[in-house]
Amino acid sequence: MQSTSAIWSDKVSNVAQVGGIETSVLDNGLGKGVRIAWINTGSGLRFKVVIDRAMDIADTFFNQYSLTWLNHPGVVAPQPFTQKGTDWLNGFGGGLVTTCGLSHVGGPEKDEHGDRGLHGMISNIPSEIISIIQPDPARGIFSMSITGVIKQTQIFGPSLTLKRTISANLGSSTIQLHDEITNCGNEAAPHMLLYHCNFGWPLADEGAQIFCNGEATKTCPPINEKHNGPGQDVFFIDSAANKEGICVCGIENKKIGLAAVLKFPKKQLPWLTNWQHWSKGEYVTGIEPGTHPPIGQTKARAEGSLIFLSPGETRCYDVEIDILNNPEAIQNILQQTTLQ
Repeated sequence: MQSTSAIWSDKVSNVAQVGGIETSVLDNGLGKGVRIAWINTGSGLRFKVVIDRAMDIADTFFNQYSLTWLNHPGVVAPQPFTQKGTDWLNGFGGGLVTTCGLSHVGGPEKDEHGDRGLHGMISNIPSEIISIIQPDPARGIFSMSITGVIKQTQIFGPSLTLKRTISANLGSSTIQLHDEITNCGNEAAPHMLLYHCNFGWPLADEGAQIFCNGEATKTCPPINEKHNGPGQDVFFIDSAANKEGICVCGIENKKIGLAAVLKFPKKQLPWLTNWQHWSKGEYVTGIEPGTHPPIGQTKARAEGSLIFLSPGETRCYDVEIDILNNPEAIQNILQQTTLQ
């Protein structure tokens, strides 16, 4: 995408012709009434932000290829403040990014500090949109963004607020997430966060490579009958940072010439979880940076790794997702992970 305004000024009257952000409301099925935003970068990358589910990212496409795994129900209307057992699974739509937290990541548990359901509440809470910025190529502005505030809060605490900005640029195949999590209460609040990024066919397919630290860590296998039903494998990976302090990991499928690459600062998100569920009709792998692996608040508290945010304290997190279709660019990315 050229950066000069001359090419645009006489040929395009509406920026939607080349890309931008379009909001709408789903009107059918389990997601009826849910607000969404389609973001089209004009590069072949387009993706759906689910405004009413913490601004998670669902369907994501590059040209003719779907990049993500979508669960059977697809987008489901949120059930705010539910904290019961595995009810989270009933509304889990998959997609490119499902946010887990903000105070618990892991299975259901109960202790003297409370009763917590699977993966916390945040992905079931609607966002208050405070900003949508459209690109304006005639003025040389190619960036676009949507920002919202999600409140996981209650009287007597804990009271956490997530401010999320999702941004992209016309002509670019990169998604940038910037999250700011603030303790709005008057006591220290426990905090855990995980980005549940779910990749499916055709990007995740037999022979595709999951990579981290510059090397393939797993080759996607054929359908695994042992994974039917609840069968799965989960691996915790020590994702090393490059010389800039950035972890680089992702999945590459040479058969279709595509790779999805995740980049995130090691200091912000020191853990990486790889979820594998190669079952019939549910062929998916999750590549999941987080403050913790999904061990739960109880274990994190016991081992001393649980984060506590002081009143008024804010922690920031940045995740970049690049979609690449150039073998040389993919190789360059792999080399970036090498420690120097």
